[in-house]
Amino acid sequence: MDYTIKIGGAAGQGIATIGESLSKVFSRSGLHLFSFQDYESRVRGGHNFFQIRFSDRPVLAPREPVDVLVGLDGESIPLHGGELSDIGSALYDPTASGTEYGDPRFTGVPFKRLAVDSGGAEVMANTVASGAVLGMLGMDVSLLEAVLTDTLSRHPEAVEGNVKAARAGHDFGSNNCPRCSFSVPEGSGRKMVIEGNQALGLAAIASGCRFYSAYPMTPSTGILTFLAGHAERHGLVVEQAEDEIAAINMALGASFAGVRSMTGTSGGGFALMVEGVSLAGMTETPVVIVLAQRPGPATGLPTRTEQADLLYALFAGHGEFPRVVLAPGTPEQAFRAVNRAFDLTEKYQVPVIILTDQHYADSTWSLDGVDLSAFEYTDYRVRGDAFKALPTYRRHAFTETGVSPLAVPGDAPHVVVTDSDEHDEDGHLIEDAATRARMVDKRFLKKMPLIRGEIEPPLHYGSPAPEITLVGWGSNYGVMKEAVDALSASRDIAMLHFSELYPFPDESASDFMDVIRSSKHAICIESNVSGRFAWLARAETGFDFKDRISRYDGRPFTLEGLLEELDVYL
Repeated sequence: MDYTIKIGGAAGQGIATIGESLSKVFSRSGLHLFSFQDYESRVRGGHNFFQIRFSDRPVLAPREPVDVLVGLDGESIPLHGGELSDIGSALYDPTASGTEYGDPRFTGVPFKRLAVDSGGAEVMANTVASGAVLGMLGMDVSLLEAVLTDTLSRHPEAVEGNVKAARAGHDFGSNNCPRCSFSVPEGSGRKMVIEGNQALGLAAIASGCRFYSAYPMTPSTGILTFLAGHAERHGLVVEQAEDEIAAINMALGASFAGVRSMTGTSGGGFALMVEGVSLAGMTETPVVIVLAQRPGPATGLPTRTEQADLLYALFAGHGEFPRVVLAPGTPEQAFRAVNRAFDLTEKYQVPVIILTDQHYADSTWSLDGVDLSAFEYTDYRVRGDAFKALPTYRRHAFTETGVSPLAVPGDAPHVVVTDSDEHDEDGHLIEDAATRARMVDKRFLKKMPLIRGEIEPPLHYGSPAPEITLVGWGSNYGVMKEAVDALSASRDIAMLHFSELYPFPDESASDFMDVIRSSKHAICIESNVSGRFAWLARAETGFDFKDRISRYDGRPFTLEGLLEELDVYL
């Protein structure tokens, strides 16, 4: 069983409300799901959609055939009616569309009238639509009733009307779709539902983050709102800064003061943060930065997706200093990436950038749960008695590893000094050539080999000796994995997925480059036009990807779309 539901409508019509309600129903039924949104950069109006794929097995990427289409506006049926699968059916509101469709696949539903006639209000039309979808699928409406009761617990006066509206919609969907032949089995165990940005925020809390500052910028804003909503419970300070310059400097200040700190933004905001990134490099101040990509340049497409900022993240900042770049593609990878980011930033005192994109940030997955025991916390700072025991304290002391003691101002009698100018071991600015050279050696040449030794090789999934190898990074994990699963019965195929990008994994510590070089077709799959990762791989290893599949229209790869692109290699 593998079905896709698409809810189309204008911004402000509550499309996400229907999608989130149905997602909760499916996850509580023990089913697996993956959902994503397609929306315009406006508060109201414009055509948007919310798409849910649910199954009795794990699903990780969007598919193109739609089994149930819900049209809340006049554009949904003309735009998406042709996407219906062989068994697909659509619901639409004739009043909103202004059209009666004669196609037996399209069923007119008076969403608002059913809401009012059942004892509710017009605003409950979305609840009617949710109930109608469950009726078409042959699922019990009680699952939706429980979700509504929980969701509206703070507004008990609204529960009864919504429950009645859900039942009215369910009855209509059950009785007015004679061609519906869906069969939804019971899943095993209740699952949780989590968005990409929520996973990043949850992982930050679990990793000991105590300060988050940001200026709202799509698609990173969900991290800010999630952490703000959980700040009081977890002793977290969340600050909405006046701009991204302030945001990164606040995070650096909080880190200097002794707490784990993070900031988040998108490409345009990161441009403002770049001087702060260099400040972190010079002062060796730990900081985690989430760079959630969207299409540029300039404002670009604010609510669409792209993977064009990889080299930007690698080279942003003036001067030479180490940094780490990670790129999770699933919530599980995000848990590890954020935990790793906080560990590496404090262990080596370098900025760590977590690259995501709109497709990852706004997508939703079902999980069996979160293993909090997998989160590790090592406090690398010199605190309390350990600080007092130091005969002297030099913030930038020369050491064998290049990593100096990191203390907290005011924690002991020693003075904690650093400077954005080049400085000596004590943190005071200098001008002499010898100290400059030693400091560059300390910050860069000594740290980089140690950091590189900690970078994990890509995930190898599929055939151990593939004829075709799909190579990609970040949010394309799910579609690549499903493509390998779809083709593995007939071809020797595998994928190599990179979630740790820089420093580039050491090929001498793994056979991943041997797999790439020995493949008949090593295909680099990226959501950008110029092959940013392919460029990095060539620069680091000398391997030139002759085969590439790129998408750069602001939309994510779908399983069918990628399989069609791969057909030429089969």
